Amino acid sequence: MNIQELDIMKILMNKPFVSQRILAEDSGHSLGVVNRSLRSLEKEGYLNADIQLTEKAAALGEEHRPRRAIILAAGFGMRMVPINLESPKALLEVNGQTLIERQILQLHEAGIYEIYVVVGFMKEKFDYLIDEYGVQLIVNREYASRNNLYSMKLVLDHIDNAYIVPCDIWCAENPFSACELYSWYMVSDREDPESDVRVNRKRELVAADGTGNAMIGIAYLQGKTAETVRERIRTLCGTFGKDGAFWEEALYDRGKMIIPARIVSSENAVEINTYEQLRDLDSGSSQLQSEVIGVIQQVFSCDAEEIREIEVLKKGMTNRSFLFTCRGGKYIMRVPGEGTDKLINRAQEADVYRAISGRGLCDDPVYIDPVTGYKITRYLEGVRVCDAESISDLRRCMKKLRSFHEMKIEVGHVFDIFGQTEFYENLRGGQPSVYRDYERTKERVLSLKPFIDKYASAPVLTHIDAVPDNFLFYKDAEGREQLQLTDWEYAGMQDPHVDIAMFCIYSMYDKSCVDRLIGLYWDPDRAIEAEDIRTAKAQHVLDGVPLQTVAKIYAYIAACGLLWSNWCEYKLLLGVEFGEYSLRQYRYAKDYYRYTRELMSEMAQEVEEDIHA
Repeated sequence: MNIQELDIMKILMNKPFVSQRILAEDSGHSLGVVNRSLRSLEKEGYLNADIQLTEKAAALGEEHRPRRAIILAAGFGMRMVPINLESPKALLEVNGQTLIERQILQLHEAGIYEIYVVVGFMKEKFDYLIDEYGVQLIVNREYASRNNLYSMKLVLDHIDNAYIVPCDIWCAENPFSACELYSWYMVSDREDPESDVRVNRKRELVAADGTGNAMIGIAYLQGKTAETVRERIRTLCGTFGKDGAFWEEALYDRGKMIIPARIVSSENAVEINTYEQLRDLDSGSSQLQSEVIGVIQQVFSCDAEEIREIEVLKKGMTNRSFLFTCRGGKYIMRVPGEGTDKLINRAQEADVYRAISGRGLCDDPVYIDPVTGYKITRYLEGVRVCDAESISDLRRCMKKLRSFHEMKIEVGHVFDIFGQTEFYENLRGGQPSVYRDYERTKERVLSLKPFIDKYASAPVLTHIDAVPDNFLFYKDAEGREQLQLTDWEYAGMQDPHVDIAMFCIYSMYDKSCVDRLIGLYWDPDRAIEAEDIRTAKAQHVLDGVPLQTVAKIYAYIAACGLLWSNWCEYKLLLGVEFGEYSLRQYRYAKDYYRYTRELMSEMAQEVEEDIHA
């Protein structure tokens, strides 16, 4: 049977035959297609002469009918800022009803009660669904680092005669049915320049070259198609580089999906990805009254409707930030991420901004809250961050950094590297380190403290997080490129050379690159015979830098590596994974302990030679 015949039979399974014309209207097929389909179905034994379903048709319907549903609700819903700071996307309310409850009730209307909900972000908020609706929760512990392909891997055994349902879809009419005769993937009749697929004349979903059909994402999988998808998901999950993959990748074969399109009206099925989409769909939704939106309204004395063009920025290691426009201006709002109330003293951060205000070091905040950490700054056009490989960028950044240090700004708090390391370690609540030799590594790094104390420079305000991504190049009103530092959350009184160590470990520099950066900080104009720091020649890069200072910076690299390794371990307990970054920080602790000891031995030998001389 072809799709048109199956469509006609599905309609007849849901309501008795009235006329060919009504069948045409209900199916969307022409009258000619309907008549041909009816003749074919009768010939194949699915209809009798009175256009009534036969036992053969009933058996087919029973074989293919939906038995279960999988709702994908594990992700952050990053584009949903600022609502996702307070609620997972599945629990957004439209017309007084949460998205996921509407989906569950629509599934119940279709006779489907076996429902699996894959959760991750704010998973505890879904627990009530077990009691109220009898769903089963499946926890995706990797939701922070992997896309929904891995959610589907967790439910492989249930992908058969099953609806696959993204949690962020609102459907005016019930998209589910007690009767399905083939697999399909739902798209909208609305054009979307970001869509990967378009519907061709055969109702196939082929790769879009430009604008395609908006992907709704609800799908039905049964039979051999479900079996194929299960196998492809297994294969994809075992393939390197698929952490960011969507499950739909398992549907593609040579430029098109292996299942046909189900096309719905854009008015009937709406994907809610952003705050503004929710506002457009239900301006009365209680969740529009977000605390964060309230802060913006207060700062700018504006109505919520004046806050437009909300756009999430890349999620940082500590915070979530988003762009918005209000009254002709464009701004960035920084919202602290999970667990940062334990990591950062926001009152101290506010003190730092007061101390550096007006000095040309940063774009002074429009607003900062010393309790919540909410911060609003003006958006800088044409911004780029420091290229940690570029000698020319590094010259400017090290000159800026040294100039800042030479201002000798003071604040009332200290950033204690060793104290903070102990603090982050204690946040694990007795949970042992993931590294087997952690205690030995920690003991070795702590043994460097007397050496650091002996050679430490006089403390000044130090950025602490002076990493490439926090050096911003931007264009001023005259179009000239300027440079400033951002993200002063960890800043405090410290040896300024700590900033050099931090830059190196975040850039994941090897030892030769570390030496070149130390040399550039000492003399930004020194000759280096390359533009790329990794290919520059290593001769004379440390000329003029005291040996004890190089050794001290190595020691700071070891200490800071241990510090951020502990920070990563704490964040891992919160479900936030930093991959190679965390591994490299621990490696810095071990390797630079050894490099420091080597230089300390060299220094001792020089002293011994001086005594004998």
